[in-house]
Amino acid sequence: MPYWLMKSEPDELSIHDLQRLGQTRWDGVRNYQARNFMRSMQPGELFFFYHSSCPQPGIAGIARIASAHYPDPTALEPESHYFDAKASATKNPWSALDVAFVEAFRQVIPLTQLKAQSALLELPLVHKGSRLSVMPVSSQEWAAILAMR
Repeated sequence: MPYWLMKSEPDELSIHDLQRLGQTRWDGVRNYQARNFMRSMQPGELFFFYHSSCPQPGIAGIARIASAHYPDPTALEPESHYFDAKASATKNPWSALDVAFVEAFRQVIPLTQLKAQSALLELPLVHKGSRLSVMPVSSQEWAAILAMR
């Protein structure tokens, strides 16, 4: 089964928000490579929930893909931060999917700690300048990160 890592700013959606909601839509991805990764995800696959753009960036927990991808409705909403004037109801290039809560870690695994792990050298997250919000995680990387919690 493929594993993933998905980033969210905790003031927009945190692992604790997802825990409270149980399930919600993951939308607003506006990078084609990240979008393509989302389009390849299947219900039941797991991902690390990463808190980004915050005082303590890092992996905050685990969530599950709860639906197949579908057109991202925020692209069509003019009041949305993720509005895309080029998108239309018949030609929406952006995707969303539903995600469900699995587990919140007692403490966030900080990016600095992830970067120090030799088993994670190939993980795009630890490379300088990597801003991709959705990325695959190998089974070896998944196991190494789980061992850190």
